[in-house]
Amino acid sequence: MRVVVVDPKHPVLPVSFLEAVLGRGEPVSIDPDFPFDIEKWGIKTSTSASWFITAKPQSTLLIDAPLNPLHEAVGVMRAAVGRGEWERTQTHESLIPYLEEESQEFIEAIHGGDDEHMKSELGDVLLQVLFHAEIAARQGRFDIFDVAASFVAKMQSRSPYLFDGSTGIVDTDEQQRLWAQGKAQEKLSSEKGRR
Repeated sequence: MRVVVVDPKHPVLPVSFLEAVLGRGEPVSIDPDFPFDIEKWGIKTSTSASWFITAKPQSTLLIDAPLNPLHEAVGVMRAAVGRGEWERTQTHESLIPYLEEESQEFIEAIHGGDDEHMKSELGDVLLQVLFHAEIAARQGRFDIFDVAASFVAKMQSRSPYLFDGSTGIVDTDEQQRLWAQGKAQEKLSSEKGRR
């Protein structure tokens, strides 16, 4: 039996698993404590199956599921902060000069117009974002996935046309109006939350 362990906070199913259960219709046995209703995803379940899906980390993962580069970057940063003496001593405040430097270098790369240089410098900016998120995660405050969720929530508020199923071009005036409206609503909600 092959076992798939799913992170309950950020559920991702390996492509090889999906090809087997959706593409070939192989049934899946589910851990009774599994927090998701996978049948709604079109996955057939059975008590006698060649696949077992769980959210318990102590289970064995037998699928070689290559990480996408962003997940790999998160793992590399987690390892760097976990193992590097210098990284372990850093704080949000101590990293400010590096964030400023990398942001400025990216701006210079934009002015230079070289795509490879821009990509490299943007990678350095991403390093800073990942570093700050990992510091916060180790303090139990938030992680990079919370940062991504914050971005999506902000876009839902400020650019609702991206989420309403509509198509077509949204003109600049409407974009600016919606952005300002969403930003004002966020500020109002934030102020109410502080009271």
